[in-house]
Amino acid sequence: MQIIRVRLINSSEKLKGCEKAPVEVLKELKNIKSNEKGKIIDFKKLSLEEIHVDLENLEEANELIFENSKEAFEKNEKVFFIGGDGCISYSIFRGLEKVQENSMLIVFDSHSDCFEQTNFAEDRNWLRKLVEKGFEGRKIILISARNLSEEETEFIKANGINLINLEILEEEIQGVCDIIMERARNSGGFYISIDMDCLDSVFSPGVNYPEVGGLTSRQLIYLIKRLSLLKNFRGADIVEINPDKDINRMTIKLGAKLLSEMI
Repeated sequence: MQIIRVRLINSSEKLKGCEKAPVEVLKELKNIKSNEKGKIIDFKKLSLEEIHVDLENLEEANELIFENSKEAFEKNEKVFFIGGDGCISYSIFRGLEKVQENSMLIVFDSHSDCFEQTNFAEDRNWLRKLVEKGFEGRKIILISARNLSEEETEFIKANGINLINLEILEEEIQGVCDIIMERARNSGGFYISIDMDCLDSVFSPGVNYPEVGGLTSRQLIYLIKRLSLLKNFRGADIVEINPDKDINRMTIKLGAKLLSEMI
């Protein structure tokens, strides 16, 4: 098992600050003695690495993340990544695809990241780019996305991406989680991408694009805890934490908490 820091952000001024998150999340992880499953978190025994990227060269950085992620998944049963912004999820999952047959992706995000924008993956279009490169939409489950544009909604429907409605999740979180787990269990291996703005902004103020009406921290912890129990869980990323915008380190601490529940 590895934990890999990825400080990449795209060129948007609004995203500056996210490159500080990996170090800050790991600082808070040191303060967690055990997770809710009772597992002792011995920070000194964790395998920590960093993918060093040039923040001024996105194309080269994404290729470097892809190659390093592929190698990490080849060598480890599980790999965890701390970003950085959401664009890193594209290259990381491409790396998993190369080594894992019948892979599946579960995304927690307040946005669909299905905008049509640039020729390379950014935080607002990486999921669309993944599908356009050939990954089947029906193997993607998108949770907590809200305030979608017509363009995004049409793309999601046309490509069979599974969108979990928050109203349904709120009414029967256990039953919905059972269904998600069954889908994940039937894959060769699945990966989780957690954009911290999937949460209601009350619980995660330190993000770039806060949205009200999202998951509570307790709901997200519940879902992550259950999904991480599956044997074919291959890893996850935690992205879009911006320490410069955080309040009392709430978002940073929650990121560390989520990581502790998965490792």
